[in-house]
Amino acid sequence: GPLQVPPMDLARVEVIKGAASALYGPTALGGVVNLISRRPERARELIINQSTLDGTDLVGWLADELGDRWGYTLLAGAHRQAYADVNDDGWADVPKFQRLSVRPRLFWDNGRGGSAVFTVGGMIEDRQGGTPPGEVAPDGSPYEESLDTRRADVGFSGRWLTGSGRLLSVRASGSLQSHDHQFGPTPEDDEHRTGFAEVSFSGQDGRHLWVLGLAVQHDGYAHQQLPQFDFDYTVPAIFAQDEFEVADWVTVAASVRYDEHSRFGGSLSPRLSALIRAREWAVRLSAGTGFFAPTPFTEEVEAVGLTRLRPPGEWVEERARSAMIDVGRSFGPVEVNVSAFASSIDDPLQTIRNPDGTLTIQNAPGGAVETWGTETFAALRTGPWRLIGSHSYLRSREPDPLGSGRREVPLTPRHSVGVVGAYEREEWGRIGIEGYYTGRQELEDDPYRNPSRRHFIMGLLVDRRLGRFRVFLNAENILDTRQTRFDPLLRPDQAPDGRWITDVWAPLEGRAFNAGVWIHF
Repeated sequence: GPLQVPPMDLARVEVIKGAASALYGPTALGGVVNLISRRPERARELIINQSTLDGTDLVGWLADELGDRWGYTLLAGAHRQAYADVNDDGWADVPKFQRLSVRPRLFWDNGRGGSAVFTVGGMIEDRQGGTPPGEVAPDGSPYEESLDTRRADVGFSGRWLTGSGRLLSVRASGSLQSHDHQFGPTPEDDEHRTGFAEVSFSGQDGRHLWVLGLAVQHDGYAHQQLPQFDFDYTVPAIFAQDEFEVADWVTVAASVRYDEHSRFGGSLSPRLSALIRAREWAVRLSAGTGFFAPTPFTEEVEAVGLTRLRPPGEWVEERARSAMIDVGRSFGPVEVNVSAFASSIDDPLQTIRNPDGTLTIQNAPGGAVETWGTETFAALRTGPWRLIGSHSYLRSREPDPLGSGRREVPLTPRHSVGVVGAYEREEWGRIGIEGYYTGRQELEDDPYRNPSRRHFIMGLLVDRRLGRFRVFLNAENILDTRQTRFDPLLRPDQAPDGRWITDVWAPLEGRAFNAGVWIHF
């Protein structure tokens, strides 16, 4: 997952706002977060980190060029975390885990517009939660929740410049991931398989920048104990985009994608966007559609396992529409950006908790999930000083699965605020302080309260450069904000579907410090 990517593997992060389904697949309605890997510039680095919650990280990085055209990078990490029962209630607020990972990459660049990268990766992780050894749940018995993961993946990306100035691009990836789950006394073992390939051809003619492409994606799942939930989806697709510079100050783009799902049939995903630049102003508008093929992996099912889920019914795919406007301007050292967005999902999948403890996934019989909101961002940058603030307002409503009418989507805070201040000089290091406010959230089946409490967390970072060393200290949640300071995490008795804890709507680990050293050899 994204939180498992060590920072030394990242060159930068790009965010593409608004509907991007035509080029990135029909599920990319909200946008794309692109993690850009570091290039093979000669480096030898090692990070050693230790936290007060008894977590340890050891990450190594090697990179070098192999002549004029070839280069490589190698990332390897070892991570461990002990059980942490912060509030001494007999339940692990932070699970125990051990993880090993390795990822070599091979780069090629001919210096004439052709380049390629090939990567393989592997990860082994054993994670244990629930009641720590020697502890018991409120019924007097131990309860284990564990997940052992084995993962291997392979990927390739390349592009070649043709004699006519056109660009041929090829991308492909595949992964195989096995899970051994334990939900109390119930084991569940499964395997996930994914595959993806894409070929695109692009060029520029006058004011037109165009792309044509073909893609295919495969998703497979096999459950050892419950084969009725197995599936194999194959989705070939064709897509096209034309970006037209109407004038020096306005560019419009129209794109379309057609996917032929092996089970749910064909779907067309159009997208229209525009970029307007006037003096210091920049305005982006986009609208598009997409779809999502149903699977049994909802948050409610992931928490208790497929054993509790009734066999799937006649599901239909979710279909969505979204639109966004984004306005930004710089006022000298101050940058301001305001976005407004809205989306509607028809035939949304909902998970129903039945009185007998089973779960049912079904398409909501009436209405859509409607989401809208705003996001405001402001940054002041002057010399080595940085001050960044953000605010998001979010409303999301859905058909009430327990009756008629509509309700607020649970665990969706209406207001979120973040402020970060930092002093940073490349040769010295940086000092930063951050604070985040999370507003009230609607809760579902919580025996202690509805809605949640507002809460605020603060953090502090000191990163000092000393020659080949970077010494850092990170103080997280220094106000010790915890959900268990408001209410217990453990339920008074086990829910019919097997859950022992409530939904998590605030930090569980509380105050924590971690310190370490980043060594450049």
